Amino acid sequence: MKPLAYVRAGSLEQALQLHSAGSHCLGGGTNLVDLMRKGVEQPSALVDLTHLAHTVELREDGSLLLGAGAKNSAVAAHPAVRGHFPMLSRALLAGASAQIRNMATVGGNLMQRTRCLYFADQAGSRCNKRTPGSGCDAQGGFARYHAVVGGSSACIATHPSDMCVALAALDAVVHLASPEGTRTLPLTEFHRLPGDRPELDTELRAHEIITAVEIPPSRFARSSTYRKVRDRASYAFALVSVAAGLTLQDGRISAVRIALGGVAPKPGRALRAEAALLGQAPTREALQSAAGLEFAEATPPPDAAFKVELARRLMVATLSELSGGAQ
Repeated sequence: MKPLAYVRAGSLEQALQLHSAGSHCLGGGTNLVDLMRKGVEQPSALVDLTHLAHTVELREDGSLLLGAGAKNSAVAAHPAVRGHFPMLSRALLAGASAQIRNMATVGGNLMQRTRCLYFADQAGSRCNKRTPGSGCDAQGGFARYHAVVGGSSACIATHPSDMCVALAALDAVVHLASPEGTRTLPLTEFHRLPGDRPELDTELRAHEIITAVEIPPSRFARSSTYRKVRDRASYAFALVSVAAGLTLQDGRISAVRIALGGVAPKPGRALRAEAALLGQAPTREALQSAAGLEFAEATPPPDAAFKVELARRLMVATLSELSGGAQ
C-alpha cells in the first residue's frame, strides 16, 4: 500500500501552499478516489478543499456566484438556481445519484476526468490520456460512448459532466487562484480538446486552484432546460445531452444558447446552430436545419454513429419545448 499524506486546508492560502508543494486537490472525491483505487491516479499527498468556498449567491445584477466547494446537491436545490437558472439545476439533478451529489463539489465537477473504459483499465488497455504515447484502444474498439466531434487520432473520449454542459450554455466564467495571483477563464475555454496532448484535460496552469464559478445575468436563463439521453434512467452518463435557453420577440428567436454533452471531449456550445436560429421563427424546419448544421462535419466511430441523429433530434425536441412547440 502506498503511503498517503492528507491535510484539510483551513484557508485558500494554505491550500495554495500545499498544492504548490505537490499535493493533489481533493473535493468530494467522487472521481479522484475511484481513480486512486484503480491505480490511474497515484498521488502521494492530498489537500482537502471541501471546507472552503461554499458560496451560492445571487447578486443584485442577476449574476450567480458558486464557490468551488459548494456541493452539487446544494446548488441544485438553491431557490436562486431553480428560479433563475433552471437548466443548471436540472443538469445537476440528472447527474449521478443523490448520495454522490451530496459529496461532489462545483470545482471537482469541472476537474473530473473521462469515464472512458479504456482510460480506467490500467491493467489491460492502451490510453494516451493515461499514458501519453501508448496508443488509444478506443480507436477501432468499443466506442458507443465516445466522441463524434472534436476527437483526434490520439483520443476520442468524451467529458462526463452534466453541470459543465449547462455552464457552457450560461456563459460561465471560472475563477482561478495561484501563488502568483488570480485570473478568470471562460468555461468554454477551460477544458481542452485532445489534439496530440490528450493527457492535458484543462488549461489550468501549474499550482492553480479553482475558487469559484460565476454565471453572468442573461435574457434567456429563466427560459432554459436540460435534457439527457442515457442507457438507463438513473446513475448513467449521457449518450447525448442538451442544455438550451431561448427568448422570443415578435415570434422570432431574439436570444439563444445551446450546449452539448456526450458528443465531444469537452462541453461545448453549438455555435453554428445558434447563429442559424438567431432572428428566425422557431419552426420545425428551422430547428432541424440548425441541428443539421451543427453536425455537418461529424466523424463518429461506427459504434457511436447513432449519436449524430440522436443529438439532432434531441436539439430539435429541446428547442421546440422551449419555444412552446415548433410550428
